[in-house]
Amino acid sequence: MKPGNWSQVTEFIILGFPHLQGVQAFLFLLLLLIYLTTVLGNLLIFLVVCLDFRLHTPMYLLVSILSLLELGYTAATTPKMLSNLLSEKKTISFSGCLLQIYFFHSLGATECYLLTAMAYDRYLAICQPLHYPTRMTPALCVKIAVGCWLGGLAGPVAEISLVSHLPFCGPNRIQHIFCDFPPVLSLACTDTSINILVDFVINSCKILATFLLILSSYVQIICTVLRIPSAAGKKKAFSTCASHLTVVLIFYGSILFMYVRLKKSYSLDYDRALAVVYSVLTPFLNPFIYSLRNKEIKEAVRRQLKRMGILE
Repeated sequence: MKPGNWSQVTEFIILGFPHLQGVQAFLFLLLLLIYLTTVLGNLLIFLVVCLDFRLHTPMYLLVSILSLLELGYTAATTPKMLSNLLSEKKTISFSGCLLQIYFFHSLGATECYLLTAMAYDRYLAICQPLHYPTRMTPALCVKIAVGCWLGGLAGPVAEISLVSHLPFCGPNRIQHIFCDFPPVLSLACTDTSINILVDFVINSCKILATFLLILSSYVQIICTVLRIPSAAGKKKAFSTCASHLTVVLIFYGSILFMYVRLKKSYSLDYDRALAVVYSVLTPFLNPFIYSLRNKEIKEAVRRQLKRMGILE
């Protein structure tokens, strides 16, 4: 299309789940319940770790930062998804769409880096226990957390800049549950091969690199644990990693299939289902994974509830 024959799109329509129009009210209530549980659960873990000095260790400081991160991660998409379920006009401005993509991907990248840092923490604790107290200090934890946040916030800048200069002349209907690079790029009325390549390279480096670092940490952890003579010692060592490993498998299991692929065509329903897993279910499950499988956090919650007079 010649440049003089198109007008720039100023807003997009997010279609969400078009095949489920008859159950929008039910989906709204379900998503609202999941979102409130996600916020309360992650906020509870963050506050408990902050308030209980017994949890002021590197592992739990990183867990609290992850919980804080999940609050922002879900806030980037879920409130707008809830709004769209009740509204007939499911629109979002062009700038609002780019902002949603930026925060969703920057916080998602931060989570990748933070999960990698947590794997390194477990590697030091299990494979080099004598050096752990001197290497993984609270000061280092703060530096790691700041590095994860800065790296994540800088991550999608190049991709957002490229998308912001694309011409969008219609249609403006996003075949997804929120704004994201693949469905938005499919609406551009020009060749987006460079955008797709840049998106693929950045996501591959970011996701695959962190996943391989986590994998290498766990390979060394498993080798170390298998050399522990007692069954009780092996169980105790594995129990400190179980929660983190579960979160890693759920999170990376979905984003690897979603973002590490070099093609423009994709199954819409398949991508919507994956998006629900990594944007809604993973933050929702994290508080349960870290609380139900962790005696220290459960005991800390009980201590705080007793202190507040809720439990006797």
